Amino acid sequence: MAVDKSVNRTRLKVNDEVVVISGKNKDSKGKIMAMNLETGRIVVQGVNLRRQFTRPTQENPQGGTIEREMPIHISNVMYWDSKAKKPSRIGVKKDANGVKLRIAKASDRTID
Repeated sequence: MAVDKSVNRTRLKVNDEVVVISGKNKDSKGKIMAMNLETGRIVVQGVNLRRQFTRPTQENPQGGTIEREMPIHISNVMYWDSKAKKPSRIGVKKDANGVKLRIAKASDRTID
């Protein structure tokens, strides 16, 4: 299976606030909990929930169901700009010292 090289060029990071822009969870917001750049998928808090049935164990003698977040493709989310209150693309600028900074294009402010 070929890996999409453009996925590795993402500017999103773990703990960034994102909004889902397509699919059944459209317009849902959450933080990125995990990223897998090889498959191009991310796990967003509270998005794409699935029920997982667990067997009884010594820690959980009843067993039961657990709701877990499942991964979605990275192309289905955009960075949420809290200042502009809308989704934003992410750009990169260098400061006076030559250090790269991520900026939100919607409000033109630095992210980190």
